Amino acid sequence: MSKKVLIITGDAVEALEVFYPYYRCLEEGFETTIASPSVKKLYTVSHDFVEGTETYVEKPAYGLDSHVAFVDVDPTEYDGLIIPGGRAPEYIRLDESVPVIVRHFFEENKPVGAICHAAQVLSVVPDLMKGKEYTAYIACKPDVQACGATYIDEHLHVHENLVSGHAWPDLPGFMREFIHLLNK
Repeated sequence: MSKKVLIITGDAVEALEVFYPYYRCLEEGFETTIASPSVKKLYTVSHDFVEGTETYVEKPAYGLDSHVAFVDVDPTEYDGLIIPGGRAPEYIRLDESVPVIVRHFFEENKPVGAICHAAQVLSVVPDLMKGKEYTAYIACKPDVQACGATYIDEHLHVHENLVSGHAWPDLPGFMREFIHLLNK
C-alpha cells in the first residue's frame, strides 16, 4: 500500500520548498496532498540571495493548485507531514486547524519534515516542541528557542520523528531523510 504524505502551505510558499518535496514524493509513488487555508491556485515565490543585500529577496514564481482546505484534512489518513517555508508559515499558523494537524503527527510519532521558516508553524504546538532539537532558517532561531527547543546550527538535522532543514539548498538531504523515516 502506498504511503500518504500531507504538505501544508499557503500563498507565498517558497517555490523550491514546495515543488521539490511534492514531486519527489510523487516520484517515490507516495499519494501526496497539498493542503492550504482554502482550495485554490497558490501563489509561490522564489527567495534568493543577492550580493549586497542583508537578507534574501523575493520574486514571483509559479502557480500551484492545492487539493484540500485545512479544515477538511483528516490527519489520521496520512503517514507523513511536510511543512515548506517561505512566508506562508507566518500566516497559516493562525488557522485553527493547523495546530490540530501538526499535533497529530507528533503525538503519533509520524515523520514530519520542516524546512526554513516552517519553524513558525511548529511554534503552534510549543508543548510538543519543548526538548526537541531542530534547525531552521537563522531568522527563526528565536521561534525555535521560544518553544523550549534547541536550535541546531546545521543545515540538516534529524531528531526523533522530525527532519529539519535550514533552507532550499538543503532539500536533497532533507528529502532523503524524510523518505527514510517514512519507509521505516
